[in-house]
Amino acid sequence: MNTLELVLVTGMSGSGKSVALAALEDAGHYCVDNLPPELLEAFLALQTGGRSRKLAVAVDARSRTSLPDVPALLNKLKQAGLKLTCVFLDAADDALVRRFSETRRAHPLSTPSADNTDPHALLEAIRLERELLAALREQSLVIDTTLLKPARLLSHIKEFVGHSQGGLTLVFESFAFKRGIPLDADFVFDVRMLPNPHYDPALRHLTGRDAPVAAFLAQQADVQRMADHICRFLESWLPELRADNRSYVTVAIGCTGGQHRSVYLVEVLTKAFAQNWHARHRHREL
Repeated sequence: MNTLELVLVTGMSGSGKSVALAALEDAGHYCVDNLPPELLEAFLALQTGGRSRKLAVAVDARSRTSLPDVPALLNKLKQAGLKLTCVFLDAADDALVRRFSETRRAHPLSTPSADNTDPHALLEAIRLERELLAALREQSLVIDTTLLKPARLLSHIKEFVGHSQGGLTLVFESFAFKRGIPLDADFVFDVRMLPNPHYDPALRHLTGRDAPVAAFLAQQADVQRMADHICRFLESWLPELRADNRSYVTVAIGCTGGQHRSVYLVEVLTKAFAQNWHARHRHREL
């Protein structure tokens, strides 16, 4: 089994699992949707003697009776040598309600008699689904699809699979507070008090990835002090998180519009931590 690579895709109904599986199939994975967890070991045993070495399986709340056993099963498979990556797709409740209302599809945990366009019934089903999937979410890379278009989610999945490595993966994510805090954040840093390039007409329409904005922010003492403080905090706690068998840590950095300060700091921090960690970056608003 040690030659197999498995990506387990899970998450909330309506969060984009079918899109994720399509991205994995494009990346060369043999994909199976809604595989009952109790058949996972048998499925892997079949593939051990076959040609497919890169596999992707979607497991979600449709397998509600066997979900409590999945975390222990995954630990068992990892100990047996399976290269396992868990991806959990999430979205805000209001986004999930809107998606189900627009498509008129039934939530898999809704009762047969429920009106699936009723937001109260949908919210109750979503609440139950979050409870059932909570343990899986804890050991997965979480991707918040609330504001992601399908094409961007495809890109995220392909990038992640292409750079997936063993050990702890550190993801820095910039965002705008005015559009909400990312659901996938483990740590959130607010940098709205820092000098804002938005008020300089020459910089307003650029981003933190552009050289003039980067040069402006690099000259600000408070910006450098914030970067140093975040670095020291993470350097202190990342070894502890790795010792606790965490595979993914997402550090979200937010400013007002998610264009300048947060983007700049994400770029700086990703470069700094890439020397010793598997570090990646995302810019939600760009």
